[in-house]
Amino acid sequence: MEDGGRAHTAIVGWACTTLCLVSYVAAFSQGASLSACTDMMPRHLRVQLHSSNNNYVTVHTNMSLYFPGDKVPVTVRSTRDYMGFMLQARKVSNNEIAGTFIFLAPGSKLLTCFEGGDTVTHSDKSLKRNLSFVWKAPDQPIGDIKFFISIVQSYFVYWAKIESAVVAQGGEN
Repeated sequence: MEDGGRAHTAIVGWACTTLCLVSYVAAFSQGASLSACTDMMPRHLRVQLHSSNNNYVTVHTNMSLYFPGDKVPVTVRSTRDYMGFMLQARKVSNNEIAGTFIFLAPGSKLLTCFEGGDTVTHSDKSLKRNLSFVWKAPDQPIGDIKFFISIVQSYFVYWAKIESAVVAQGGEN
């Protein structure tokens, strides 16, 4: 009887752990959580952060200067496949999220962290490599910006807040 009780307890414990992990994985397979908006860190179990200086992903734009209301193309290039990501534009002056994304790559969707469409995340767990987006600057001046991306290569490996070069705001008085 004692062995039967232990076996039952072990099976119940295994089932609960498995169900919790499956639901947790499924929750992030369709995009980043709103809890990641501020620090851009995945909320996975036992994840391993890698240095953002030693990564295989770069964030590019063909513009070094933008004006209020401009549409800025943003390209994410990678030498390896990854499953998940979160992309934002942030003010250099205070690190606040700024602007909205108006064109999205396949396999991505908008996320509202502070204002509608200010963040892009993955919409599925298909493998991604090179993605293109268009960011629209607010109509009022906000100053210089940088684009930041966090990449999830697998459930356990990610890079956080990989940054682009500064994109300066033109037309300031």
